[in-house]
Amino acid sequence: METKISPSKSAMQYGVVFGVIMILQLVISYVFSIDATTNKTYGIVINFLNFLILPILFIYLGCVNYRDKFNNGFILFGECLKIGVLICVLAALIYGVFGAVFNALVPEFMEEILRKSRNVMMEQNPSMTQEQVDMAISWTEKFMNPLISIPIAILMYAFIGLIYSLIVGAIVKKDSPQNF
Repeated sequence: METKISPSKSAMQYGVVFGVIMILQLVISYVFSIDATTNKTYGIVINFLNFLILPILFIYLGCVNYRDKFNNGFILFGECLKIGVLICVLAALIYGVFGAVFNALVPEFMEEILRKSRNVMMEQNPSMTQEQVDMAISWTEKFMNPLISIPIAILMYAFIGLIYSLIVGAIVKKDSPQNF
């Protein structure tokens, strides 16, 4: 009797790579002092990559890798869902933990982002009172707390992984003839 390899084996590899790529984006933005509040194009590109291109790419690669290398050319729709959600959750967890450690080690990075956000708010909404700006910044700071930001990121990426896994699973699934 053959031992069946879990879909998580394929998902773990791609989830770690996805998480490391998001970490590299953060480090590069820190090293080169690039941020999305002042450089809108950079923000759009990073969001496009992190929320559309990379999740779909890694879910596709994870599913195809599992199907072709570990499961004799077959993959069920449910296995695609497991792989996709796990890839995205693992990437979010890795990135979230790194972000929390990074913010603890380099607190001036977040302070600078908050300062720039305050300036952009004031420029784009000159009618905002100082009280409103302070409230918006305080809410931003609350959501930057790792105890809030990490679970929210994990839930958000789990949902993204689920949606994209449904699409990728419909494309790559191939049922084994013995399942019929």
